Amino acid sequence: MTGYGQAVLENEQYRVQVEVKTLNAKQPEVTLRFPNAFTAQEIPWRNLAITHLIRGKILLAIDYDPKQAAEHPIPINQALFKAYYKTLQTLAEEVRAPATELFPLAWHAPAVLQKVDTTLPTAADIQRIERAIQKALQQCDKVRSQEGAVLAQHIATYLQYIKQGLARIEKMAPISRGAMKDKLIAKLMALQDVQPVDENRLAQELLYYAEKLDITEETVRLAQHLNYFEEVMQSNQPVGKKLSFIAQEMGREINTMGAKAQDAAMQQQVVLMKDELEKIKEQLQNIL
Repeated sequence: MTGYGQAVLENEQYRVQVEVKTLNAKQPEVTLRFPNAFTAQEIPWRNLAITHLIRGKILLAIDYDPKQAAEHPIPINQALFKAYYKTLQTLAEEVRAPATELFPLAWHAPAVLQKVDTTLPTAADIQRIERAIQKALQQCDKVRSQEGAVLAQHIATYLQYIKQGLARIEKMAPISRGAMKDKLIAKLMALQDVQPVDENRLAQELLYYAEKLDITEETVRLAQHLNYFEEVMQSNQPVGKKLSFIAQEMGREINTMGAKAQDAAMQQQVVLMKDELEKIKEQLQNIL
């Protein structure tokens, strides 16, 4: 199921933009894009995405832009600087060298300046960024829920078409059985002049064909599957796989009815129901 979410976090030190994009997939497939400074967070953030979105192809992109912070104090080891400067000054006096370059020499001496990378995120920064990620994931999930509501409306329409086809078949079935019985009797009567008809055997054969062509069980089971399908659709839990299983069972019953139906009009209704069922199966691929 497709979805998109975005969140922005900005303060005096940095600006963070989080984007989440999802596509349909049967299993969770998470791709993370973030600076190397967040490498340690890869597994926790991957699990966070799966917890919120459950499954699908998930792209989680995090842009981290530190701002220039000139107001940060420069840590200087003043005692060490003075020691370097005094030592250099003493040596300069001993060798009678000019002392004009002593300050930069002492300034750039080892360990005088303690470089601090203010761009690296702290633990507090990571917590704030994680909240932004959660916000983007929630927004993406909301978009997917809205898309799911639209898909549910389409599926409900397809279900109604199948119910209508089932109702027509239920009305046609007794008429079709009666027509088949009359046709069989007419053929036997036409042969009666050649060979007498055994009434008992005729009754047995009619009963056999009646049971063979009877679709009552299939219509009852299909109606139950349709009702259960609608019931499951009302759940707030991920039901995509369960609905797919029910759709498979619906397909079996429709196929059996098509195999038993001897009437062209019933066959036509079976074809229409199959078509609507295929539409449902296509939509189920986009549902969790």
